[in-house]
Amino acid sequence: MGKKKQPIYRIIAADARSPRDGRFIEEVGFYDPNKEPMIIKLKEAKVVQWLKNGAQPTDTVKSLFKRYGLSYKLNLVKRGFDESKIDEEMQKFELTKEDKLKREKERKVRRTQSKKKKKEETKEEKKEA
Repeated sequence: MGKKKQPIYRIIAADARSPRDGRFIEEVGFYDPNKEPMIIKLKEAKVVQWLKNGAQPTDTVKSLFKRYGLSYKLNLVKRGFDESKIDEEMQKFELTKEDKLKREKERKVRRTQSKKKKKEETKEEKKEA
């Protein structure tokens, strides 16, 4: 999916015997890595149903589930928390996720600034030599 040089990936449930780009059973979501921050849309009920039926997510999809908070939510359900407690914990998760994204953005800005400084310093050194 997507355009040339701008991919959008589908998250699907497929039979293990089907080829990678072949037939799939059901689409359960998608993610767009081009946006900042990356967009992840999941049909949570379908994902939970497939995981309970024994579906094995790939490593990439596992990491997306962690980023989205689905792994954390499933863990809370397994541990026997009630709905109100799960909602409370998920709100905390969202707040920490937002803080994490802010820190990542700040880190990227600092990194680009330091790279620019280094480039300028090397240009000045070359001019002096």
